[in-house]
Amino acid sequence: MGTFAVQSPAMALDYDKAHHLDAENLAEQGIAKTYQEVLPELRQYVKNPIAIEESVDTYASRYAVRAAGQEFVIYAPDSVGSEDKSWGTATYVFFKIINDQLTHSGVRYYALNGGNDLFGIFLTPSQAEDAKRSLPTRADWPYLPDPKSPWYGQYH
Repeated sequence: MGTFAVQSPAMALDYDKAHHLDAENLAEQGIAKTYQEVLPELRQYVKNPIAIEESVDTYASRYAVRAAGQEFVIYAPDSVGSEDKSWGTATYVFFKIINDQLTHSGVRYYALNGGNDLFGIFLTPSQAEDAKRSLPTRADWPYLPDPKSPWYGQYH
């Protein structure tokens, strides 16, 4: 994982447990595939993870994901600026789908970094707080993505 600084003994994050996600891949019809890659670890916390389906219309340039009875549009021609925001939207949707399933567990799926360097890691809230105390740069802190552009929840 060459994009991270050398881990000190006091650092609270084990980067070897992080999943490389890449926001660009998520936005380019990669949510379902990436979800399948995270699923084995998600099953440690959720007995019956939900299925997700992708809806891709290349002619209309529309990409959406359906999960737990909800449709999440990543980009569509009738949504102005959605392609420009697709990386952030895909990141938010991916983490929302996972974290909505974790509401009764003691962990959340936190994001690390963003863009092509986006990673995800399962942490307890106290582990996330420990990481914040051990990492001097706010941009390196674990966060729960939100739908607000331009940072989508990432500390800056």
